Amino acid sequence: MKPLDLLLVNPGNRIEIYQGLGHTLSAIEPPLWTGLLATHARARGFSVAIVDGEAEDLTPQQIAERVAALAPRLVTVVIFGHQPSASTQNMAAGGRVCRAIKEHTPAQKVLIVGGHPSALPERTLREEAADYVCEGEGPRTIEALLHALEATSPDLSRVPGLWYRDGEVRSTPRAGLISDLDAELPGVAWDLLPMDRYRAHNWHCFGHVERRSPYASIYTSLGCPYRCTFCCINAPFGQPLYRVRSPDLVVNELAHLAEKYGVRNVKIVDEMFVLKLSHVTAICEKIIQRGLDLNIWAYARIDTVKPHILDTLRRAGVRWLALGIESGSEHVRDGADKSFGKHDIAAVVKTIRDAGIYVIGNYIFGLPDDTLETMQETLDLAQELNCEMANFYSAMAYPGSPLYRMAVEEGWALPDSWDGFSQHSVNTLPLPTRFVSAAEVLRFRDRAFTTYFSNPQYLDMVAATFGADTARHIREMAERPLVRKHA
Repeated sequence: MKPLDLLLVNPGNRIEIYQGLGHTLSAIEPPLWTGLLATHARARGFSVAIVDGEAEDLTPQQIAERVAALAPRLVTVVIFGHQPSASTQNMAAGGRVCRAIKEHTPAQKVLIVGGHPSALPERTLREEAADYVCEGEGPRTIEALLHALEATSPDLSRVPGLWYRDGEVRSTPRAGLISDLDAELPGVAWDLLPMDRYRAHNWHCFGHVERRSPYASIYTSLGCPYRCTFCCINAPFGQPLYRVRSPDLVVNELAHLAEKYGVRNVKIVDEMFVLKLSHVTAICEKIIQRGLDLNIWAYARIDTVKPHILDTLRRAGVRWLALGIESGSEHVRDGADKSFGKHDIAAVVKTIRDAGIYVIGNYIFGLPDDTLETMQETLDLAQELNCEMANFYSAMAYPGSPLYRMAVEEGWALPDSWDGFSQHSVNTLPLPTRFVSAAEVLRFRDRAFTTYFSNPQYLDMVAATFGADTARHIREMAERPLVRKHA
């Protein structure tokens, strides 16, 4: 039997990242990039397997034992998050997995790929127990590396986007970006994943929280053309870029998920789904034509939501749109490259809700121009809008973002461990602002969460919209405190 060529590993640290919320409240998402890399490699004739450590609740040692049993030519530890900012927080678990593999099987070749290693490739190679680090998207680097490893003396200088050691640390130019997504990344290798283990976010299924599985996430585009200071989405791509898949392939994949795995709950992973309206309309119309019954959530921007698209989105099964509102202060939003007014925000939220689509308001505390007063403005705006769901974040200098470069240049304190870049971990350490300490930002964020989800006005709206059971579920969620080392 031919040896396995490639084993892709998704490291898991859900409980470390989310604390008590990770047991029942957080989503367990299929590792999208892991599945895409598998599809790309299989299409080029390589044998591939996946170990999803997060979904299967595997320890690093258990993953290392699986690796040893499968004995692949190359292990690739994938450090992509379920949204761009989640890559760095997964590096802590990824590092432990790499060390466990090397301790168990020292000769095993290990590659690290993902958003975080693309942002800090040399540091990742120097710090982690890996032979190689990929700077870039990954598929073409993995393909070339697998070919190189077929030789007795591999010529790594011909592998694009690779950092490696050859007496000293060396690197090669990035691989060219994939331009034809349909040809090279046509979808996820769902058959290699434990599909029975994935579940949606609790809010995604408000009204029927007990029906969070089956669940899947797909992409219809890669990258983002915007340059928000706090975002690191383009670290693997090297530039602000937006590429789309064909609507036919997207809807075929959705139909496959529905028919083979019974999936109804779907996340569209695109950093900005509601952007190119011709693309969005084509996908939605094909979903409607196929008669797929879906519960979809996706991202949009205040300035990309157009009223005429909302009915089509709703009929296609888009039940939730997440909006990056960020701050209640226009001055703070301008500093984060999010220039729109408070009136615009309220009008767009109302228009979306009037169309029968629920809104997730995303807010950030601790942006560079924030004061205690402007953070209060943000909380006040969140309560005024009273969206069906709200996410409250502390500003983080994620590697690969403009904010990270600013933090390094200014000498601001950064977390001393990668899980400190998580929003919910014990070690969470946000940025200070020019006026507020990191500890104050974190305390304000946690207080804002409790205030919002305990607000009688919000709970009454939830009970009227989703039922009394959902309101009770939220009250229980709000009562689960997070342990914070730096608050």
